[in-house]
Amino acid sequence: MQNTDGRKRSATAPDRGTAVPDRLLSAATRLFAEQGFERTSVQELVSAAGVTKGAMYHYFASKDDLLYAIYQRVLAMQMERLNGFAGAEGPVRERLRQAAIDVVHTTVDNLDDTRIFFRSLHMLSADRQIAVRKERRQYHERFRAMVEEGQRQGVFRADVPADIAVTQYFGAVHHLSTWYRTGGALTGGEVGAYFADLFLAGLSPVESAD
Repeated sequence: MQNTDGRKRSATAPDRGTAVPDRLLSAATRLFAEQGFERTSVQELVSAAGVTKGAMYHYFASKDDLLYAIYQRVLAMQMERLNGFAGAEGPVRERLRQAAIDVVHTTVDNLDDTRIFFRSLHMLSADRQIAVRKERRQYHERFRAMVEEGQRQGVFRADVPADIAVTQYFGAVHHLSTWYRTGGALTGGEVGAYFADLFLAGLSPVESAD
């Protein structure tokens, strides 16, 4: 196997102590990110996971099922964490900051999933594409609700539509997979803190010059 830059890459040995569905998801995430969904065969998947085709088809009817499961896994995790921040007590500014940091941190922790999302979403059936986009939209709406909460309280400026602020923020988050490299100078949490502070600075009320 080779990396995308042409260098030889040693295959990762499957963890036999891990449940079969998790091994398949792990192998699929790595292979889909490295060589693309359409260029990854079922045989490569099962070999990388250390299972038989029969075992794979027991849990997943097709490669499409694996691709869909990859999307659902991260979205569900991020939504659960966001609900925790949104529903917590305390100032909305701090809750939004923690949520903004978290989405960057969890995206960096799952960069392969992000790469797959933007490269291969169109490979899913139309119904599943709609379902994935709906779940992502629900995340954005929950995030936006905190911005709107702060605007009602006067904590955030109200002259900037919440939709615009959130769309701009997630535009930056969604591009992390194009430039962030694991092992670089900044951790995911540190990048998240910079992103969040810039985001909140843009939402801060503008003081009038008297």
